[in-house]
Amino acid sequence: MLRNGHVRFGGRPAETHPAQARQGAAGRPYTEHRTSEGKLYCCAIKDVFSNRIVGYSISDRMTAKLAVDAVRNAVSRRGEVAGCILHADRGSQFRSRAMARELRRHDMVGSMGRVGAAGDNAAMESFWSLLQTNVLNQQRWTTRQELRLAIVVWIERKYHRQRAQDTLGGLTPIEFEAKLAEPHTLAA
Repeated sequence: MLRNGHVRFGGRPAETHPAQARQGAAGRPYTEHRTSEGKLYCCAIKDVFSNRIVGYSISDRMTAKLAVDAVRNAVSRRGEVAGCILHADRGSQFRSRAMARELRRHDMVGSMGRVGAAGDNAAMESFWSLLQTNVLNQQRWTTRQELRLAIVVWIERKYHRQRAQDTLGGLTPIEFEAKLAEPHTLAA
């Protein structure tokens, strides 16, 4: 759904398609968790209309590259993203030249909220809370690779395909998007 609308870069509220007035919110664009090898960071981009994580990147370093890679992942999954608004927090990785170049490259618009504007954090914070409960806090993680795999499997199998969401009418993000893609029959 990254079409002519807004998407939150794990960060703040957004619309995904103005014609349907898709509104939503997101929170901090990344999370971090310790393993025996050290920290692992996950940066995510959420389509706040379908609640789907449309792009993410996982690394042992919190840099602009992590954020740029999440955008590239979203673009490779969604295709045409020109005109989309990508909203993030004010972290240096999201204000970097590399991020600005990446947004221009795909004709996307960057957006940042006001300092201390917590009201637009709910959607992404909800996602991070679910990840924390269902994956990160389930065990002590020995290796970064072990945790990386657990995060990807949870996002792609559980969150996208099995977790029904009230805000989507009891559908999963995948079911919701599939339903939107169905052709509509007009009454005569």
